[in-house]
Amino acid sequence: MNKYLAKIIASDQEGLQMISACSSGAKVKITDIKYLASNKVFLLSIERTKVESDQEDKKINSICRFDFVDKVRSKNIDQSNQETVLELIGIDYLKNHDVYEINLIFNNNAHIALTTETIEARLEDQSETK
Repeated sequence: MNKYLAKIIASDQEGLQMISACSSGAKVKITDIKYLASNKVFLLSIERTKVESDQEDKKINSICRFDFVDKVRSKNIDQSNQETVLELIGIDYLKNHDVYEINLIFNNNAHIALTTETIEARLEDQSETK
């Protein structure tokens, strides 16, 4: 197991902020954004910089996963152009009655809102890019 590969599991605001900080500036292809509605799983495959270990020159492929997602809405994302690369600026959320809305904020005023009953997110490194 490569000691540089991180795994962060978030179930609250603090964990989500940590994932947001680690993914800030990550590149995401539209084709690498998936919502598996029957499993209520939302997945992003991202290429991020290793900010948490001061290895700014290291690029890592990571999966950002959200569970218990009931609904996904996107804005300013052209899904017909699958090769478009977005830059993830950050992740935040707001609580609305009994549900959370997790917002993935991208460049060019694009964003994806996930409606979920509970915060259950993970960032898992897959491999270093060459």
